[in-house]
Amino acid sequence: MSADHENSPTEVRISRKRRVFSERYKARIIEQLDACSDYGEKGKLLRQEGLYSSTVSRWRQQLAKKNKPTLGRPKKSSVQVENEELKRRLEALQSRLVRAETIIEVQKKLSMLLEPLSTPSDSESSK
Repeated sequence: MSADHENSPTEVRISRKRRVFSERYKARIIEQLDACSDYGEKGKLLRQEGLYSSTVSRWRQQLAKKNKPTLGRPKKSSVQVENEELKRRLEALQSRLVRAETIIEVQKKLSMLLEPLSTPSDSESSK
């Protein structure tokens, strides 16, 4: 053992950083794999690049998803969803207001109709 190992109480391992691949690199590797025709050529390319076939499969799925046209309606943003909710609430409150105003008008008319009945008339008070 060297002197360096004896002085260090613990061994610290340097962790490798996760590799990040550009879109251009991914596309190039997929093209090269698709061009391979000889037996073992794909495996050789993957070993040279230090890649797993599962990684390339995931890249293919990402590429297909990226190039796939979206079906159906596009998703609404949170602002659009909130705006629609506020519009629904506004419409509901406006309809409640119209009903309340109608009720108040009916109560006023009923009050006006019943007012003569509630006050004593002159002929009844003279008796």
